[in-house]
Amino acid sequence: MPPLTWLRAFESSARHLSFTRAAAELNLTQSAVSQHVRSLEAFLGRDLFVRKTRALELTEDGANYLPSLREAFDLIATSTQAFVGADRGANLTLQCNMAFSVFWLAPRLKRLYAKHPWLVLNIVTPIWDPERHAASASVEIRFGRPEEMSAAAVCLATDQCFPVCSPDYQDGRPDLATATLFDCAGTTATWSTWFKSQGLDFLRDGDVNLSSTYVIAISAALQSGGLSMAHNTLAGDLLDAGALVKPFAHSAPLAEAYFLFPPASHAVTPASDAFLNWINDEFQRAQS
Repeated sequence: MPPLTWLRAFESSARHLSFTRAAAELNLTQSAVSQHVRSLEAFLGRDLFVRKTRALELTEDGANYLPSLREAFDLIATSTQAFVGADRGANLTLQCNMAFSVFWLAPRLKRLYAKHPWLVLNIVTPIWDPERHAASASVEIRFGRPEEMSAAAVCLATDQCFPVCSPDYQDGRPDLATATLFDCAGTTATWSTWFKSQGLDFLRDGDVNLSSTYVIAISAALQSGGLSMAHNTLAGDLLDAGALVKPFAHSAPLAEAYFLFPPASHAVTPASDAFLNWINDEFQRAQS
């Protein structure tokens, strides 16, 4: 039997008659979908598509193979639904980074459950290897550069980066030459980037405390431990509440952004629909 990934790539490509649209549905790259289909064709020893310049067309073999494959997928879906029970539609596995879940999502969960009290969330927060768990998540929110995202990604927010601290740190007038500096490793929104965006040299490169998540860096700033680099999505609520302040007016463009990966069309549930509509409303409200 050929691998399930090959079969899913063929079924989706045949339904859309497009590798690009299949890639968006399956949260894969176009080249990955194309390669899966070629591998399936090699396994079967038959061409399943006629590849034209801007379109796909099923061969006779492909058209004959597709109905039985769809019937098999439908049988798997029906059997799985019977096994897990009808309440599966209320459960949602959400993957997002730790800082987003702590500083943006958690403060808004009250609003989410007020609107959808039946919803049950399982929040997964990997730090270094999001790809490891992404396949098992119903919905994913990822922080990264646009060029790293697949066609399925929907941009939720583009931010600016800037230093933050508690209102009482160094009496609210921190000295960049002596302040304790915090940052999150693995992002482009560094102290050096912020200085360079002003045409200035950063002379303390080896003197910045790094953490693997903004949760630590921003929490240190909240506890008057020093200055932390931050950005709008994570620090916005804390700035509005007065728990943090921006001691310097300058902000630099953030190369990364927050992207939403919705489920493939065959995996949509009442829970995923409700959550996607809610989070889009929340970000639209913030931007209006």
